[in-house]
Amino acid sequence: MWQAVALWQLMLVTLLRVSVQGPHQRFLLRELLRDYNPMERPVANDSQTLTVQFSFTLMQVMDVDEKNQILTTNAWLQMWYDHYLQWNQSEYPGVKNLRFTPDQVWTPDILLYNSAHDKFDATFKTNVLVNSSGFCEYLPPGIFISTCNVDVRWFPFDIQRCELKFGSWTFDGWLLDIQMKEADVSGYMRNGEWDLVEVPGGRHEVFYDCCAEPYPDVTFVVTLRRRTLFYALNLLLPCVLLSSMTLVVFLLPANSGEKISLGITVLLSLTVFMLMVAEIMPATSDSVPLIGQYFASTMVIVGMSVVATVIVLQFHHHSPNSGHMPRWVHLVLLQWVPWFLRMKRPGEGADPTLPNSQADPQSKTLSSPTTTATTTTIPTPVPSILPQTLNSLQASLAQLTHPLSHPLPHRPNSQVVILPYPSHSPNPQAQPNGHLPYMGFQTFQTTVEVEPVQWSRSTIHGRVNGGLGGGDGEGAAAGGEPAGDTPVDYHLASSKFPPQEPAVSTEPDPSTTSPGPCGFEAVAGAGRSEAMNTHSSMVQSAAVDNQMQALLVEVQFLVERVREQDRQLSLAEQWQFAAAVIDRLCLVGFSVFNIICTIAILMAAPNFGEALSKDFL
Repeated sequence: MWQAVALWQLMLVTLLRVSVQGPHQRFLLRELLRDYNPMERPVANDSQTLTVQFSFTLMQVMDVDEKNQILTTNAWLQMWYDHYLQWNQSEYPGVKNLRFTPDQVWTPDILLYNSAHDKFDATFKTNVLVNSSGFCEYLPPGIFISTCNVDVRWFPFDIQRCELKFGSWTFDGWLLDIQMKEADVSGYMRNGEWDLVEVPGGRHEVFYDCCAEPYPDVTFVVTLRRRTLFYALNLLLPCVLLSSMTLVVFLLPANSGEKISLGITVLLSLTVFMLMVAEIMPATSDSVPLIGQYFASTMVIVGMSVVATVIVLQFHHHSPNSGHMPRWVHLVLLQWVPWFLRMKRPGEGADPTLPNSQADPQSKTLSSPTTTATTTTIPTPVPSILPQTLNSLQASLAQLTHPLSHPLPHRPNSQVVILPYPSHSPNPQAQPNGHLPYMGFQTFQTTVEVEPVQWSRSTIHGRVNGGLGGGDGEGAAAGGEPAGDTPVDYHLASSKFPPQEPAVSTEPDPSTTSPGPCGFEAVAGAGRSEAMNTHSSMVQSAAVDNQMQALLVEVQFLVERVREQDRQLSLAEQWQFAAAVIDRLCLVGFSVFNIICTIAILMAAPNFGEALSKDFL
């Protein structure tokens, strides 16, 4: 019974409270807005200054548009005291605060001065929260799009400071005093591109010439540091790799034909990255971005490397017929710079003698420079009488310049000297390879018709024993027959040097010199035969002398031709070595210059160490 009574009393008290609070709040709203004018400044005395406490709550940095120089933020702000919106809480029990729309009460016209929004004021009109003391709290959230002076000098290691300047649009400092409160960043949401360093603020008063009263404003500086990991991987690292590719140009051989192509390709690649940076950066001439400076220096390096490559190729492919190398070029590029770079010419300091494995005295291979199908191998021992150098050959030719006045002495069992047959022989069949001189044993024949004489065994054995032995092809056919009872007949395809007739023995045959009735006729016949043999020997000696003179002239021509080829080859090797020296010098110089530029430009950023420690480590 008592429990039911208590329950009914509790329900009655609850209903009475609801019914009491409802009329009090409704009555309070009617009383506060009865004579309230939202255009009237809510102060007790018109000469009194209304103080507005301005606060800034930064929630998020949404975007930093470097190209358009715009900062987009999400923030809340401001509070003040309204003299007309006060009441005694004891007279209106249960009513602690009231809410009004911005159109019902007075609100300060505080705006963002440097706004870049289409409607200029981007705040959302929320209710004004008022308590019994008249304290009004207005927290309109807004996405503020503000102008920002983006300094891209140290991009991508830059720190941006964007100002947000707030102030009254119509009230001066004597009517509306704005007091700043510290910015609140406790609810800040982290951005993936920017790190929030700090949000300092300050109050400023501006005096204009037209008016004596001050115009206060509150300015918050949003300090942001760019996170460089993204830009380092997508811009800096490719640029460093491309600048390193510039050095590879000097390591590429000049004979490859790709040095210029590689340099131009690297230059075009850097141009593409420069265009990417230009799309990000604002079109301003106030400062050049750090990465732009690095790209520009790298492009200068690449351009200079292309020029140096052209010079290297000009030196490498320099024609020996263009003239001798200037003395200063020879002194600088062949002596001083190689000594400084510790370079040596190919073969310099090496043993000039060939190893035994490379010197094979048993065989020599001759091949045509134009045809590779025909190759003649002539194995023959190198006689000791052959000259070992061109100088000794020239000395031997100088001694043999005088014509021979006597026939060649007969040397039994002597080696045959192989002389080169001139390439302009009228008989084309004597040259199996087309360009190389025909190497073989050449015999001589007089220009006068000599009657054939019967050869004796002693005469045959007195001739050259070996001839040209061991040869293949035509060489074997020319001198491959052994000396024996059968007469050796050397037939070579040469119209210039026909085969030489053997010398006839001048000793009389004992069978023909026996005394008899016809002894005088025999003696007379022997005298005529001896005179004929003497005349034939003299004619043969003159023919041999002429043939030897012609042969010596052609050998001298070959020697001079080889000398000239050696001189041109030596001159070409000098130019090629000079090109290699320039390549090495450019490699060292550009490497040092590239390293210095990279370190000097990148470390010039004030916060390079901070960015390196926070973003990369």
